Amino acid sequence: MTSTYRRIHDRLQASQAGLAWSRGREMELMHRAMGFAALGFLTLVPLLVVVAAAAPGSGSGFGRWLGQALGVTEFSRERVEMLFGAADLALERTTAFGLAALAVFGLTFGSAVQTGYEKVWDLPTARWHTMWRHVVWLALLVCYLGLLVLIPAPSHDAPGTILGTTGDLIGTCLFFWTSQWILLGGRVRWRALLPGAACTSLGLLGLRVFSQLVFSPLIASNAVTYGPFGTLLVVQSWLVGVGFVVYGGALVGRLFHEHLVLRRLRATELAADREP
Repeated sequence: MTSTYRRIHDRLQASQAGLAWSRGREMELMHRAMGFAALGFLTLVPLLVVVAAAAPGSGSGFGRWLGQALGVTEFSRERVEMLFGAADLALERTTAFGLAALAVFGLTFGSAVQTGYEKVWDLPTARWHTMWRHVVWLALLVCYLGLLVLIPAPSHDAPGTILGTTGDLIGTCLFFWTSQWILLGGRVRWRALLPGAACTSLGLLGLRVFSQLVFSPLIASNAVTYGPFGTLLVVQSWLVGVGFVVYGGALVGRLFHEHLVLRRLRATELAADREP
């Protein structure tokens, strides 16, 4: 019985899933996801509120987009929109100090995401003079979030849902593909980064389905029990999931790339052995 258990354990450890689990523990994936959620709440939420307020006629765009990103029901979406109902006044009430603090948190957030990607690829920490990449990435993030806020709500018919989901997948994949290359300073080839971006996009789509099944009833129950604070807790939990998918998707993408490279090398060796 013990030998059978040992064989199963060794086989699981040698599999791709076991390798992903081991590397995820080495890079402290859950810990980094929680850090992503903390910095994301200080950066992403204010950024989205300001971007939504800056867009003409889209003051409630942030609450609407967040409800769509969570994939929750109509009632839960209303709770989220009520939580951020004053987004249209954000620009009027934002001070220069608030914008400066938001910029500092944004650069820190970019540095944290870069560190996570470096851990995924086992790269050394970038030097201080590459901090300008954080500024470029933050500008790219603002543009990406602005497009998400301004995109109208998808229609409920099947063709509209399929078209909207496909567009979201492609746009998200391009964003994370470019983000990895910028934050890693070109130390990893474009081709190697593509699987991670694709896995992240698919993971975020899966997170949306999970949110619809789990977070939607949680928002409804917490809104009754704890009021707006309960909705805030669910949003924070969702950000933890987003961080887990961002880093986990990049890790799975690296493992997939290494698997393809190893298979290509084996095929080359077999072809060389067969030659006379």
